[in-house]
Amino acid sequence: MKKFFKILLIIPLLYIVIIPLYFTGSSNAKAIGDIEVVIKDSSDYHFVTEKYLLNLINNSYGRVVGKPAGEIAVADIENRINVLHELRIAEVYLTIDRTLKIYVDQRDPVMRVMPEDGGDFFVDEEGVIVRKRNLYNPRLHIVGGNINITSAMLNGVSVLDTSIKNTILRDIYYLVGYIIEDDFWSAQIDQIFVDRDDEIDLIPRVGNHIIHLGSVENFEEKLRNLEAFYDKVLPEAGWNKYSQINLEFRDQIVCRRR
Repeated sequence: MKKFFKILLIIPLLYIVIIPLYFTGSSNAKAIGDIEVVIKDSSDYHFVTEKYLLNLINNSYGRVVGKPAGEIAVADIENRINVLHELRIAEVYLTIDRTLKIYVDQRDPVMRVMPEDGGDFFVDEEGVIVRKRNLYNPRLHIVGGNINITSAMLNGVSVLDTSIKNTILRDIYYLVGYIIEDDFWSAQIDQIFVDRDDEIDLIPRVGNHIIHLGSVENFEEKLRNLEAFYDKVLPEAGWNKYSQINLEFRDQIVCRRR
C-alpha cells in the first residue's frame, strides 16, 4: 500500500519536471519565424533605422529567420545593439510564436556640436555625446569653435559626469537648456561659438550683430538684460545698427556701432 502511494506521489513530480523540459526542447527546436523592430520616436529622430538594425544582426549572427530558436543568443544580440550610443536602451526577446522582438529607445538630442578641429556630434538630454553618422539633421542649436571632445565622452560618459574635468561643454549644456526652455531665446538664438579663451558668442537669427556673452557666469542675468535691451532700445535704434552687443560686464551692455 505504501509503495502504491509513493508511486502516486512520484508521477506528478515526474510530470512537473519532464513536461516543461519537453516543451522547452520542442520550443527551442522551432525556427524563428520573423523579426519585429520597434523604434521609439522613429518619426521624430532618425539615429537608427529598422534596416540598420536588421543588417547589424544579420552581419553579426547570420540570417536569424529560419534558425532554430535554441541557436539564437538573444542576450548577445541585445548587448550588441546596446553598444550603439545613439540608443538609450535596447531590449530583445522571443515571443511564444517564435518572433524575435527588438525594442529600442533613441536618445533625445538637445544640441549639435561641431568642433573647429573637426567632427560632428549630438549631445542628448542626459549629456551623452553621439557621433553624427548619417544625413539626419534635426533642427538644433549648433555649438562650434573651441570644443574638446574627449575619448571618455566618445565612450558614453556624460559631459555632466564629475569625472569629466575642465570642459566648457558642461556649461554650454546648461546654457542651451536655458535657451530651449525660453520661447523667445529658443527662436532668437541660432548658433553658439566658443573662442580660444572659452568665451562665448551667440549668433542670433534676427539682427545683423554678434552677441558677446563672455563667460557663462551669470548668463541668465545677462540674457534678461539683453531681452530688455531688445525690447526698449533696438526698436528705435534699429536691429542692424550695431555689429556687436557685449554682455561681458555685469549690469552693462556695451554696443559697437557698425
